[in-house]
Amino acid sequence: MRLFKFLGQVGHEMKKVTWPTWRENRRDSWTVVSTSLFFVAFFALFDWIIQLLLQMLTSWH
Repeated sequence: MRLFKFLGQVGHEMKKVTWPTWRENRRDSWTVVSTSLFFVAFFALFDWIIQLLLQMLTSWH
């Protein structure tokens, strides 16, 4: 019986939720995607620079 009470309370709380509109959802998704792509490019460039520096340091005799 506690499970049914819990599920009833969950349903009641879900009715109070303000869900984002399609426009808000699309805007937020693009923000996440563009931020992720920026960090991918940043860390790829940073990794490439570190690789070059390490290759230069290890190639010196």
